[in-house]
Amino acid sequence: MSWLNRVRNALPFGSKRETPDNLWVKCPRCHDMLFSKEYEANLYVCPRCDYHGRIGADARLMQLLDEGYELLPEPEVREDPLKFRDSKKYTDRLKQARAANPHKDAFTAAFGRIDGRPAVVGVQDFNFMAGSMGMAVGEAFCRGAQKALDEQCGYVVVTAAGGARMQEGILSLMQMPKATVMTRRLKEAGLPYIVVLADPTTGGVTASYAMLGDIHIAEPDALIGFAGQRVIQETIREQLPEGFQRAEYLHKHGMVDMVVQRKELKATLARLLDYLTPAKAA
Repeated sequence: MSWLNRVRNALPFGSKRETPDNLWVKCPRCHDMLFSKEYEANLYVCPRCDYHGRIGADARLMQLLDEGYELLPEPEVREDPLKFRDSKKYTDRLKQARAANPHKDAFTAAFGRIDGRPAVVGVQDFNFMAGSMGMAVGEAFCRGAQKALDEQCGYVVVTAAGGARMQEGILSLMQMPKATVMTRRLKEAGLPYIVVLADPTTGGVTASYAMLGDIHIAEPDALIGFAGQRVIQETIREQLPEGFQRAEYLHKHGMVDMVVQRKELKATLARLLDYLTPAKAA
């Protein structure tokens, strides 16, 4: 063996080191490579361009609620009531989604405190079948509202959805009036219902409980709308303005009350709960 081979084999960099696959993430907007730990510490917001990334239900709950919150039981509903199948069975799609997510469906609710103020927080997770609204989502939303009524506290819902779940047909659309009834009960009880519109919030979710809040908060640059921009343009045969259906445009035109940075969201919600919660329920 030559001296060069002996030296090369003895050096620590002689063999290739394995690098974890999740060490870096690529920002979808500016395409910069971000150190995963830095990205997570910044609440999944790009420190370069301020892009607000999509996050799961558990991460969102930990960001908004104080330690010690209680997850509400996940509802049991009839699965695949229509025996739906497209390129694969609906039951197989559910299994695939559950294997990649910690919860059984797209909506998770918890009871706890936001900077000391009691509240129920419901989170719609876009990672679970695009946050689509089916019977399980509707039931979980209603249980969260009922918990707020029982505890006489505010109800905060973070929406992120592609709309109603087509695999459940009319049964998914029935969740729209069902959820609307619960928002009316909160209003009649004088309890605040606050909606945080995350990217994206579209379809039947926008047409129901996402736009029935006492206060509507949007995250920066969130896509919010009912139909897609291309469909609207082809229907009205007009070019839509730049930024149409984005949070800042909707705020400017009165559809959204405020656009709030993720790092300021918890404190903002705490102040709103102070303003809106009746003194006897605070």
